[in-house]
Amino acid sequence: MVDEKDFQNRIQKIGGLVHDLETIADPASRAAAKELVQLLMELHGTGLERILEIVFQSGDSGSRTVDELGQDPLVSSLLILYGLHPEELQTRVERKLEQIASKLHKMGTEAKLISVNGGEVRVRVREEGHGCGSTTRSVREIVEEAMYEAAPDLTSIVIEGLDEKTAPVFISVDKLVGAASQTSSLPTSPMLHPTVSLSSEGMD
Repeated sequence: MVDEKDFQNRIQKIGGLVHDLETIADPASRAAAKELVQLLMELHGTGLERILEIVFQSGDSGSRTVDELGQDPLVSSLLILYGLHPEELQTRVERKLEQIASKLHKMGTEAKLISVNGGEVRVRVREEGHGCGSTTRSVREIVEEAMYEAAPDLTSIVIEGLDEKTAPVFISVDKLVGAASQTSSLPTSPMLHPTVSLSSEGMD
């Protein structure tokens, strides 16, 4: 059984290592390393996109399978990394807030989505008047963890009723290979901006 937390940690570690490529002193070595990352990401992304297309084209059962894959925490993170998740960021956030509503209710609070602007998610947390002495820190941790699980591709979280904005450490495919495409002579692959449609209109 794959550990979800371990998987998430590995994704973040990859992002950190890619960022460290900028510290390579030799320009040729730095460019070669970035190009290698770009080619690997393009290869994996193209394969994943094709897998989703094949599954979806199998009919209603395929459509349900794609939806199930999008709701699996581990697979969802992978699809988000490659820009292939079947659901928009706002949909994922709204569903996650519904899932944690009972937990927050027991702590005397509730959280509602206010807006999604680009990659910024704004949530309002308020006391329900019959809380059990939960701390601001514990509520923040619950909400933040839930948001990053549902949408690791968000750029920031603003929690009204608490304080300060939180910046994520998620690294998207574009960020992973963006620098490589600038220094490499290879053309940028279409997979860096996936256009696969997971709706009936997009797959005849």
